[in-house]
Amino acid sequence: MATDLWMPAPICLIENSNGQLTGNREALQILATITQPVVVVAIVGLYRTGKSYLMNKLAGQKSGFSLGSTVQAHTKGIWMWCIPHPKKPNHTLVLLDTEGLGDVEKGDNKNDGWIFALAVLLSSTFVYNSMGVINQQAMDQLHYVTELTERIRAKSSPSTAGAEESLAFVNFFPDFVWTLRDFNLELQFNGQPITSDEYLEKALKLKEGTNDDVKMFNLPRQCIHQFFPKKKCFIFDQPTSGKKLTQLEKLHDSELEASFVEQTESFCSYIFQHSKVKTVQEGITVNGPRLENLVLTYVEAITRGDMPCIENAVLALAQIENSAAVQKALAYYEEMMRQRVQFPTETPQELFNMHATCEREAIQVFIKDSFKDVDQKFQKQLESHLEAKRDAFCDQNLNMSAQRCRALLQDIFSTLEEAVKQGTFSKPGGYGLFLQKKQELIEKYKQQPKKGIQAEETLQEYLKSKEYVAKTIEQTDIALTAKEKEIVEERMKAQAAEAAAARQLEELQKRNQEMQNRDKGRKTIPARVEAEVNRFGKRLRKLRF
Repeated sequence: MATDLWMPAPICLIENSNGQLTGNREALQILATITQPVVVVAIVGLYRTGKSYLMNKLAGQKSGFSLGSTVQAHTKGIWMWCIPHPKKPNHTLVLLDTEGLGDVEKGDNKNDGWIFALAVLLSSTFVYNSMGVINQQAMDQLHYVTELTERIRAKSSPSTAGAEESLAFVNFFPDFVWTLRDFNLELQFNGQPITSDEYLEKALKLKEGTNDDVKMFNLPRQCIHQFFPKKKCFIFDQPTSGKKLTQLEKLHDSELEASFVEQTESFCSYIFQHSKVKTVQEGITVNGPRLENLVLTYVEAITRGDMPCIENAVLALAQIENSAAVQKALAYYEEMMRQRVQFPTETPQELFNMHATCEREAIQVFIKDSFKDVDQKFQKQLESHLEAKRDAFCDQNLNMSAQRCRALLQDIFSTLEEAVKQGTFSKPGGYGLFLQKKQELIEKYKQQPKKGIQAEETLQEYLKSKEYVAKTIEQTDIALTAKEKEIVEERMKAQAAEAAAARQLEELQKRNQEMQNRDKGRKTIPARVEAEVNRFGKRLRKLRF
């Protein structure tokens, strides 16, 4: 039971209004919070036979379930009281008090039959409460047990034979306890004392014969033997007398008959010690949510006009629980992957290895919470969902790697892009400088950690997107370099011409000197020679400037 759940009083679990049965949402929500295994004890019997008193004693309270003190039936539908189990730690005791059978005001035996059937279906211990001794009248009043095969199916297959169906009930039905109130006989047989259990066995003994009277006599006894292999009987003396009987819930034990108090304690002790945990097929333990789903499944079947089917109820329970187990396993897988994987991974294998580990753990989570997963239908669904989530994580890994790499490239290459904008490489030889700088930045990018599996692809995409920039720089470099070569060639030509003119001038000057030496004695240089020297001097100065 949830630690914060405390039920100070019973609550109606299955409402019975105008013969229509419906689950009470508030009570079902209480069951949904009980994660512990449940021991379910249901009590059924004719109205005004003291059922509620016994259930209050099991709850350890003097009041709770309505006792009433008139001939009018008080309890309607099925009421529930959940308490911590007094003898089994970490278990919850669920007490179900049912509407009294045979209420003259209701006058609906069919509705009573459904109340009886639901108490059998939901409980792990079924208490039948009656007044007086076990005689034929008492057995006739227990005719509901003979109708169980008309109200409950063990198997979903309609072709199941009656004997096979009855045998199947044994695997699903609760233990049977018959409580006899105001018992006024001595427990003796042939003058020898017997126990209450021996008394029950003798009362259920079959007659020999095949006539109709014998068959009618044997029918309820046969049903009890077939459906409830484990049987127990308790007898109770009258608790008090007179008007005090109408005030039982107000009386202290000291005001009751000592034998009645002792018998009640013995009954409660047996229930606490021997009542089993509620289970379904294959011994699967029932907790609060599972009991909630059983209530809904059985009541909905009755409302539709169908016979509640134990096998179908378990399959419906398996559908609900296995679907929830799949979701729990998927949630576990996602949580573990997000905790353990550092996105982006450096290699795909790193991600696949972690996926394999988390997948194995998730399947174990599913197996722990699932049951009756026929042909591993739900486990296969889980594995399919896990593959889809693996693919989603792979896509996430790719995207995060690409985002990380794009951010790195933008940051690292921002200086190069700015230099391009400033025209740093728009000069002869600029393309070579550009390539050198680009390669330096590529090496810097490659040294950055945690780029992930998209590192190279994202780099190539970036470089490809900048190819036009590199091409432009290269073409500019080629154009500027060609112009510079042309200027150098022109300069070299000018220098060669200047050198030739200088040589000619030097030659003329030499010739002039020689002529001066030959014409020594003449007072002036011939005008022809002087004019030629001046002409070459002007030409040389022109070449220099």
